[in-house]
Amino acid sequence: MAESRRKTTLEERKEIVEYCLSHEKDYKSTAALYEVSYSQVYSWVKKYVTDGEAGLADRRGHHKTDDEVDELERLRRENLRLKRQLEEQGMLVELLKKVKEFEGM
Repeated sequence: MAESRRKTTLEERKEIVEYCLSHEKDYKSTAALYEVSYSQVYSWVKKYVTDGEAGLADRRGHHKTDDEVDELERLRRENLRLKRQLEEQGMLVELLKKVKEFEGM
């Protein structure tokens, strides 16, 4: 089964799903024809039926923008950003102290 896994593009996934739906949801033969796993074909068809073509997009690693999240999450993000900024400023101060110390030697 591990040999049947391969990367697919959005266009390929659309083609695979359309083929599967036009052949009465024959997942097994579709998976064999396109050299992908049965579970992937099943998953893609299920997502396509519920969400349309947008369901086939690979959204791993994408985060919501500040406009798309609620106020609490936006404030958490801002708090984290400010903490990082404060930490960087502290490190800069320490570095400048070390530089002055070396210059004084």
